[in-house]
Amino acid sequence: MNMLGYYLDLALRSFRASRGLSLLMILALGLGIGACMTTLTVYHVLGSNPIPGKSERLFYVQLPAQPVDRGSAADEEPPQQLTRFDAEALLRAGQAKRQVMMSGGNAAIRPEDPQLQPFFTSSRWTSADFFAMFDVPFEYGSGWDAAADQAEARVAVISRKLNDKLFGGANSVGRELRIREHSFRIIGVLKDWKPTPHYFDLTRGAFTDAADVLAPFSTAARLNLGSSGSMSCWGDMVGKQPRDLNAPCAWVQYWVELESAGQAAEFKRQLEAYSKAQKQAGRYERDTGVRLRSVMEWLEFSEVLPSDVALQVWLAFSFLLVCLTNTVGLLLAKSLRRSGEIGVRRALGATRRAIFSQFLVEAGTLGLIGGLLGLALAGLGLWLVRLSPAPYAHLAQMDWPMLSLTLGLSLLASLLAGLLPAWHAAGVSPARQLKTQ
Repeated sequence: MNMLGYYLDLALRSFRASRGLSLLMILALGLGIGACMTTLTVYHVLGSNPIPGKSERLFYVQLPAQPVDRGSAADEEPPQQLTRFDAEALLRAGQAKRQVMMSGGNAAIRPEDPQLQPFFTSSRWTSADFFAMFDVPFEYGSGWDAAADQAEARVAVISRKLNDKLFGGANSVGRELRIREHSFRIIGVLKDWKPTPHYFDLTRGAFTDAADVLAPFSTAARLNLGSSGSMSCWGDMVGKQPRDLNAPCAWVQYWVELESAGQAAEFKRQLEAYSKAQKQAGRYERDTGVRLRSVMEWLEFSEVLPSDVALQVWLAFSFLLVCLTNTVGLLLAKSLRRSGEIGVRRALGATRRAIFSQFLVEAGTLGLIGGLLGLALAGLGLWLVRLSPAPYAHLAQMDWPMLSLTLGLSLLASLLAGLLPAWHAAGVSPARQLKTQ
């Protein structure tokens, strides 16, 4: 520890002796680290696993319900959502550990407080397993059960934000929520819950907030509360509404949770058997094209991570490499200028190892200072990202792991840059340098 303090003192003396060169190296490292961490933070936010530890057991279901287009492949990509008929049939079959059918919506809220005007807020019509499947956290109460789905119960779970707006943050379990002209009993209030990306329903955008109102899908269908998001229809729609049970329209998302990822193949075979049965019944024109994708596979297929973000990361790291190359050159130039000093230290008994360690500590100190500058520049870069119109802009925030990574990357980069100059300094011959003095 005493030697480390001594090396740090030598490093500070060296910085003062060559302020311009030291500032140039710190600026080069800071710019490189700042650019890298800005793009890497955005990449981390957009490309991270939204439900780690469970994502490999959650699967999104697609069935080949649409007609075969002329000239298309027999195994073409099926609709991204299910028809209501298929979703309810799979839910009744209950062949997975958990299964959820759902759709987004917009709920017209009529507050009890006369000082509050009626307003619209986002909603999710879903089935009972939603809360356990997606690890939804509760502040008060809980979700509903399968019996409530079957009974078309008028129950609702609301977000903390809506609870704060309507009830001042108090425990509102048991109170009434008016959606249009219908009364729902509140049975749960969520904690702050913002899965990123919004993987279980990408039709409303990958980076939108979670819904403020959740209620049984069966109840919403009975009360004709409507839905929002994408919808694809085909065939004869005469006398049918798109959300009718037998309407040939795909608009329902369907997720399953399996006991293990290894059960996916068997569950897919069950879906293929269902498709064949629907073809024999005349509902499907083909029985191939079933898709079963895990969370991360679904996000990759849906291209949630913009390709330009990945490109920006590569460009930023290329810029950091250029900065490191310049830093290596500057450190080498600095060590050459100090050859006389090094020769004297060697003549006084300093070992090659001591000289090597001294120059590495000096490079590491530069890296830490450059890392602090890089943090400031990354903060500025992320602020600029948040000002952009990109849908993910508001998510560009640096967390503690990324802060630690910034300083660690800066230290590692500076140490790597300092290896060659330190090796050169350790190889200085004291006799040759003393002869030239």
